[in-house]
Amino acid sequence: MPPHDDAAPGQDLRSYAPIGDGRTVALIGLRGQIDWMPLPGIDDLPIFGRLLDDDAGGCIELEPVEEYDVRRRYLPRTNVLVTTFRTASGTATVTDALVTGVAGRLPWAELARRVDGVEGVVAFRWRVQPGTSLKTAAPWHDRANGRSILRSGLTTIGVTGRDHGPEPAASADGIATGLAGGFTATKGSRHLLIVVGTHDEPIHFPDPDNVDRGIDRTIEAWRAWSREFSYDGPWATDVQRSALMLKLLIHSPTGAIAAAATTSLPESLAGGKNWDYRLAWVRDLAYTLDALVGFGLREETHAAISWLLRTIRRHGPELHVMYTLDGELDGHVTEYDVPGWRGIGPVVTGNPAREQVQLGVYGDLFAICRAYVEAGNALDVETGRMLSMYADKVCDSWRNPDSGMWELPEERHYVSSKMGCWQALNDAVRLAELEQIPGSSERWAAEAELVRDWVDEHGWSESRGAYVMAQGSRDLDASVLLHSLSGFDRGERMSRTIDALSGELGEGPHLFRYTGMREEEATFVACGFWRAAALVCVGRHDEGIAAMNELVASGNDVGMFAEMIDPDDGAFLGNLPQALSHLALIRAALTIRELVGDDADGR
Repeated sequence: MPPHDDAAPGQDLRSYAPIGDGRTVALIGLRGQIDWMPLPGIDDLPIFGRLLDDDAGGCIELEPVEEYDVRRRYLPRTNVLVTTFRTASGTATVTDALVTGVAGRLPWAELARRVDGVEGVVAFRWRVQPGTSLKTAAPWHDRANGRSILRSGLTTIGVTGRDHGPEPAASADGIATGLAGGFTATKGSRHLLIVVGTHDEPIHFPDPDNVDRGIDRTIEAWRAWSREFSYDGPWATDVQRSALMLKLLIHSPTGAIAAAATTSLPESLAGGKNWDYRLAWVRDLAYTLDALVGFGLREETHAAISWLLRTIRRHGPELHVMYTLDGELDGHVTEYDVPGWRGIGPVVTGNPAREQVQLGVYGDLFAICRAYVEAGNALDVETGRMLSMYADKVCDSWRNPDSGMWELPEERHYVSSKMGCWQALNDAVRLAELEQIPGSSERWAAEAELVRDWVDEHGWSESRGAYVMAQGSRDLDASVLLHSLSGFDRGERMSRTIDALSGELGEGPHLFRYTGMREEEATFVACGFWRAAALVCVGRHDEGIAAMNELVASGNDVGMFAEMIDPDDGAFLGNLPQALSHLALIRAALTIRELVGDDADGR
């Protein structure tokens, strides 16, 4: 691979590996470049955002001067990345971490890049170039107290290190707006490149020796977390990696969980389907809580459910589909005048789906609370009253149309939404039996049966041999597979639906979301895992396990999944790392272990 490959900006999304510190995430490419890192938090504007703006987005580069081969891996049970560069003259490794402090997350962002010479001689060059934060700020090079400081709007970047050789770097117009440098790694040498960032506050320049120790401390912190993680079953390595990816998306200041670390990466190469996923969906939180409980992770479980319940109460009585990571309502969508990944726009912040009615979200909320209680916990009085109110609301509103799980603009009677209402009422009855919520459980049980009757009459098509997408439609929808996991149907109808979906929407082990999407976008990663789990739920164990083996192998070289995979060439599309994709992998593995046992033939 030649240095400064012309294809580097906007490169294949499979080439990225994420690291994080509980507040932000950096995406590192195969050339050692960081093309995405918002500051101070994951949902802020990216001061390093070349992923969406080749010319002015900003990046951090570190690679050999000579041509090289590259391989990389995460250190076992961590989110610390090690990249090995091999040139004709030598070999060196780069260890990348967003460093944590002695007591947890640092109050500033601290990216540490440790270069160790392994053999021979390897000359490196590096560059730290802040961007325009989606054209909202202009970067410049400043001096203070004898140090170079990089600024862009209210964000301040400091660059320090050990034997890294910094010099001001000029932009295309000749004005110094970044820093660059170079050094030579030899056998046994160690160099450090350290990038620290703050927003609207002073900047701290750390001692390089402390940062060096901080990398090791960060490695141990990840491993300590992984020791608390409990999963002993099929696909254990894949499940743990997915759990570590999810951990990157947990917003530690609040306990919220971002749906992805990026915005505006297209779902379609034709453009137009670009969304901001740096928000917290109730749906994703439901699946995450199920996984966290299954892994025995107490702190994240309690933080996530407490954050959600506080947020819902603050913004009630309506239950919204999503909230910001700070627990607010997403205000509006802002579009930015930048080209987007490979020139495919638009580039936006905010998500318009917040205003939609999605009845299935009630099923997600009740699933969260049931999983928490059945793990041996108890709800508070206020939450119990709120859930009782929502159960009554579901009784009153399930007959209405909504926008469905896929956030579609046309309100219809979507079958998976009705199944979600059944789930909400069924879980409400269970919570009442466990003396967690007051109210009329007899009414909830009766309405749940009415929902089931409606689905039997309007949601099933004998001529299609499947549950259909909506009342009066012949279209198919992969989201109904979720309700084999919820327990709505694990019988013949669900089994026939799997076959119909596989025939019309399937591509190998993957599935498109619903009828018509084959012409518009790539396969949706989560749907493939839902299908594998559903196969096992209906008793087709060998088929489910075989599909699972193919699916877990379709991630990138470090086990990351985006939202979508092009079945023709395996390319990623959509935002990444995508929580729903990794959650679907985890849920499928947990379901197969539960129904088949630890002897399932995981790779």
